[in-house]
Amino acid sequence: MRHTAERLRAIGSAVIRAGGSSAEEARLVADHLVEANLAGHDSHGIGMIPAYVRHLLAKLVIPNTRVKTVKDDGPTLMFDGQRGYGRAVAGEAVAAAIARCRETGVVALTLANAHHIGRVGAYGELASAAGLVSLHFVNVTDHRALVAPFRGTDARFVTNPVCIGFPGTERQPPILLDMATSAIAMGKVRVAKNEGKPVDAGVLIDETGRPTRDPNVMYREPQGALLPFGGHKGYALAVVTELLAGALSGGPTIQPGNPRMGGTINNMFSVLVDPARLAGVDWLRREIDGFVAYVKASPPADGAAPVLVPGDPERLARERRQRDGIDVDDTTWGEVLAAGEQLGLARTVLERAGA
Repeated sequence: MRHTAERLRAIGSAVIRAGGSSAEEARLVADHLVEANLAGHDSHGIGMIPAYVRHLLAKLVIPNTRVKTVKDDGPTLMFDGQRGYGRAVAGEAVAAAIARCRETGVVALTLANAHHIGRVGAYGELASAAGLVSLHFVNVTDHRALVAPFRGTDARFVTNPVCIGFPGTERQPPILLDMATSAIAMGKVRVAKNEGKPVDAGVLIDETGRPTRDPNVMYREPQGALLPFGGHKGYALAVVTELLAGALSGGPTIQPGNPRMGGTINNMFSVLVDPARLAGVDWLRREIDGFVAYVKASPPADGAAPVLVPGDPERLARERRQRDGIDVDDTTWGEVLAAGEQLGLARTVLERAGA
């Protein structure tokens, strides 16, 4: 079924609002999810609503929670999300870091104990819109491991995303690398399961450690595991991301000595840099424009698929989905409506909210 972004925002906001959030927070969280859909990342889109409602009912996410400042030491900022909605508390932390970076030129930021912060690229976009370069490393805790280590046969960590963003120029939109260190995000496995489709080869193993394309191995006992992207290279990046995000922030790593309550906790380590304090904005823009033009001038192997740079796929998806609408499979749509019903919203009310 195809929906407009406005309809999905209205329905998502109604469900989050029914969970106890203020109208402002409900709109913020819902918009964050739908922006992920628009960017082509359905794994982090409206389909997250059922998990959010499960966490609400289990009191593993606390509506209307503000970020807590743990340490403010000039260019070093530490925050605790206190299980607040990730987009709300991470947004506050990144906004504080952006303001501080204008004063200090560079900021190291940590955020611990935030509920699911969603598509990490959103925070890179906030920084790039402010003219800053940013790096973000995020780990995932509070639930079972999902990703196997290189040479391993069972899961030992989660998808541990990395984001690096550069501001745009007059010729080039912002460059944004936003990726999981697993071969695919767990949400993409959920989407494949709901659509009744296999995943690509080389991204999953079953409970015995053998390769499989069946997404259902992640939803049964004993459970299978995702694989890191790029073999040992993606695995190594996942390991250091786990430690940067967990060990520096005061939030937990996924080691079994730390609690796992069945929710989703993200910890984040970020570095924001004002390019004006280094080689300068003009030099940065010159090099971005020249380098990107040089790379994109490579003759494409497929004439219908030109060379892209990070951030282009999301922009193309956003243009297409704003124009044509967002496809939500029937299973996911039913789960979203059922989640609203768990919070006392009749399906007819939800349908009217998105009319």
